[in-house]
Amino acid sequence: MSKQVKQLDRVIIRFAGDSGDGMQLTGDRFTQESAVFGNDLVTLPNFPAEIRAPQGTLPGVSSFQVHFADHDILTAGDAPDVLVAMNPAALKANLGDLPKGAQIIVDTHDFTARNLTKAGYDANPLDFLGDANDSLGEFSVFPLDLTGMTVEAVKEFGLSRKDAARAKNMFALGLLSWMYGRPTESTTAFLSKRFAKVPDIRDANITAFKSGWNFGETTETFVVQYEIKPAPMAPGTYRNITGNLALSYGLVAAGVQSGLPLFLGSYPITPASDILHELSKHKSFGVTTFQAEDEISGIGSAIGASFAGQLGITTTSGPGIALKGEFIGLAVMTELPLLVINVQRGGPSTGLPTKTEQSDLLQAMYGRNGEAPVPIVAPQSPGDCFDAAVEAARIAITYRTPVMLLSDGYLANGSEPWRIPDVDELPVIDPAFATARNKTVTKKGKDGAEDTSTEEFWPYLRDEETLARPWAIPGTPGLEHRIGGLEKGDGHGNISYDPANHDLMVRTRQAKIDRIADSLPPLEVDDPSGEAKVLVIGWGSTYGPIGAGCRRVRKAGYHVAQVHLRHLNPFPKDLGEILKRYDKVLVPEMNLGQLSLLLRGKYLVDAVGYNMVRGLPLKAADLADAIGALVADAEGITVDLTPIAEEAK
Repeated sequence: MSKQVKQLDRVIIRFAGDSGDGMQLTGDRFTQESAVFGNDLVTLPNFPAEIRAPQGTLPGVSSFQVHFADHDILTAGDAPDVLVAMNPAALKANLGDLPKGAQIIVDTHDFTARNLTKAGYDANPLDFLGDANDSLGEFSVFPLDLTGMTVEAVKEFGLSRKDAARAKNMFALGLLSWMYGRPTESTTAFLSKRFAKVPDIRDANITAFKSGWNFGETTETFVVQYEIKPAPMAPGTYRNITGNLALSYGLVAAGVQSGLPLFLGSYPITPASDILHELSKHKSFGVTTFQAEDEISGIGSAIGASFAGQLGITTTSGPGIALKGEFIGLAVMTELPLLVINVQRGGPSTGLPTKTEQSDLLQAMYGRNGEAPVPIVAPQSPGDCFDAAVEAARIAITYRTPVMLLSDGYLANGSEPWRIPDVDELPVIDPAFATARNKTVTKKGKDGAEDTSTEEFWPYLRDEETLARPWAIPGTPGLEHRIGGLEKGDGHGNISYDPANHDLMVRTRQAKIDRIADSLPPLEVDDPSGEAKVLVIGWGSTYGPIGAGCRRVRKAGYHVAQVHLRHLNPFPKDLGEILKRYDKVLVPEMNLGQLSLLLRGKYLVDAVGYNMVRGLPLKAADLADAIGALVADAEGITVDLTPIAEEAK
């Protein structure tokens, strides 16, 4: 039968099922197909924290959302246009996110009385389709026995019914790949490689995938196929990349550009463990990875590596930062380069291990005893994690300081197309190791004897421009020195309890961090009309929702400016002047107002917070409404975003 082909500019699809149904793999493969096709895309994996939540229950639902388009997009989308639900719990858990008219493809096989009860249904909602009491009446529902069709398709391979049914995610992937014209070669190659050692499983999965495609092609259930053309992109070589992978590559690049071996001392913790896994593959680039017995050992070993002349790195999330606090203070005191990577997750305590949040900013700023200033860098997108890692390494090495890099779960697990940079584009980072004694010390002669001068190495003499102390590799002849956690005498570095010296050293360490602002480029202000009275400022992964919200407001004909901060300590030197240009400042954050607090304290600006702590990214539509309300207040006008909201649907 002939099928209608309909052009779309973008689609948001969410795959959802039990945590054992392979939804993350299904979503990842659909994402890779879309990347190969050339669409712009952003993804949002969402999975339970439990290793194996009770099967068929709401807490056990795992989902993967992918937003792909023929134009530049910034978020994984507020609400899915298509939901693929593999069981009753997946349907119920995600139904509230669907807009009116959304398509639901539901596997009917697991809609048994037992599973319906587990999901909290009193009756099977699929039994009422088309009736007056149809709870799914606002949606376009396609009930299919995906599991049954999969088992039938792969029966030639002699698998048990349980093993055969596991391929149902590939059947669903094949069906969706047909619906949206995705290339299939990459998925077939992936399955062939992944299950190469188990031919029956390999062939069953490939057959299920092809059967799903063929079902879409031949069935009368789906009469429309959709086409989303490739998105225009700047010339270059692209790949799809997650934030954790990009961050890992950025660390390797920093090692190459600085000529330093990398040492990662880390204790596995969600959602940062992937960095440890990835860096362990790159021994050929001079990377050493050490899986420590605990968080404290991880950072301790990294500081030891930095003392020995390597680039020490430790990775964790918020709970681990709490444990590493004293050692971060030691790195501040010893003034050694160190990268502390915090992939933030929901807290406090162990909190929401698999959910995103950006509530560790104040912890990064002040979460140590004493005056222990630490530079803070935050990436804005998965691909930007690469550049943020290189920048954090530049600061750490140049200024001899620990640097906190604040990623989060949304960036770490989400993905986007990333243009692979040329090596020539990357900054050269000079560790400038000390190679000679640096201080002439004159001692007065006794009983009329002549004064004598000797050359010594003082570990706390400072570069006039950066205030960084020299970095001497242990074992360098003539540069023997001691460092440690007790206060240092200015210059010579011997232990000192002198009050005036302590005051001087505290101020000097702070001044060194402040000097970093001299090396930062001017902030980019996105204010197309130049007439905006409202500025929206954010940091980290809120970049996408803020950008999408601002686009909606501008498309409706109103004015708004946007600034996004990569450097949170120190702030860029021109930030204060930029804030003064605008009548209203909105600060969206996935916390209760931490950047707002810092901006109010430093610049005395009446920052208005937009704060959500839901374990999920901010929604662009809700953010656009908040921006519109502030624009209306600032300009004394009525702001109506309804036409844009309807168009987005």
